[in-house]
Amino acid sequence: MKYLLLKHYRGGPTPTVDFPPMDQWAPDEVNAHIQFMRDFSDRLEKSGEMVDAQALAPDGAFVRYDGEGRPPVTDGPFAETKDLIAGWMVIDVDSWDRALELAGELSAAPGPGGEPIHEWLEVRPFLSAPPTVTE
Repeated sequence: MKYLLLKHYRGGPTPTVDFPPMDQWAPDEVNAHIQFMRDFSDRLEKSGEMVDAQALAPDGAFVRYDGEGRPPVTDGPFAETKDLIAGWMVIDVDSWDRALELAGELSAAPGPGGEPIHEWLEVRPFLSAPPTVTE
């Protein structure tokens, strides 16, 4: 079963630790955090549980179809995913419990002062079949 571990900048439950945004961390703190993420990904790669992991740039826009040749592009007034979503990891594991276990480990990535950031991660299973429609 595949699961999405979604990392948020904000928008989840109230954080247990209130760290400043990463762009305010010391360079060695950022490097330690990124190395943790790489090591975590490498471990899952070796166990066969890693599918993909990506960090997202803060740039982006909303786009929708609005007639031939006219896709409107806007920077709001929506809840901006570029302000909310920092990145993701897709894992392929045997159970929901294993997905939760890995999300818990990922939540312990180091932040300022090397302390675990206790980040909330959204865990979502991939849809394996179309939803059933009942009338």
